[in-house]
Amino acid sequence: MTVSFGWGPVEARVLAASAACVVVVDVLSFTTAVGVAVEGGTAVHPYPWRDATAVAYARERDAVLAVGRSEATPAHPWTLSPAALRAAPVPMPDRLVLPSPNGSTIAADAASCGATVIAASLRNHSAVARRLTDRGYGTADRPLAVIASGERWPDGSLRPALEDLLGAGAVLSALAGTHTLTPEATAAATLWSATEDPVAALHGCDSGRELYAYGFPQDVAVAAEVDGSTAVPVLVDGAFQEAP
Repeated sequence: MTVSFGWGPVEARVLAASAACVVVVDVLSFTTAVGVAVEGGTAVHPYPWRDATAVAYARERDAVLAVGRSEATPAHPWTLSPAALRAAPVPMPDRLVLPSPNGSTIAADAASCGATVIAASLRNHSAVARRLTDRGYGTADRPLAVIASGERWPDGSLRPALEDLLGAGAVLSALAGTHTLTPEATAAATLWSATEDPVAALHGCDSGRELYAYGFPQDVAVAAEVDGSTAVPVLVDGAFQEAP
């Protein structure tokens, strides 16, 4: 099997050890935010935590550090919110450090294993699948792993997230006819194909309802722009940039 599927940081580290490429899927909201930022010309540095070390990390890279959604201001609208990034009243920064305990952690760990890392979401899943095929990923010589980031329970354990399963399944479904998928990858692809209304599922899933409750419904709306983007963010020298 040359295309595998897994959940969360722990399985990502296991699969990345033998993968030439790892696709990270964190629909609400890391990889969607990465896509929006990269479309705006910003290089995005993933970082696991929003703490004092993140401040130092951003300073070392001459980058702007994203703040929490509720901490955004008109002068500093840079957060994990893809809607806020898109609507920012000031120009996008050249470099942005985007903390995320799920998507960022997976991206950094996969890169440390030497794999090419790509950020996928529902917005760019077809473009990602085309690039994977064009670059020969998902073959015996260049194995591919697609990782659904998931969320975390209060104790830090993995909380599987429907939105990430759908996003991963969308990429895998596009590869299913031409690549050899593991049973787990096939199951994710099948779920995507069987979901009649993925937009409704995104708005109604646990993570979607949480964002509504927190006052950020537009983040769900942006994430639900299925195939609305052709940008393929690739991690290069520690930052996601649009693939040439």
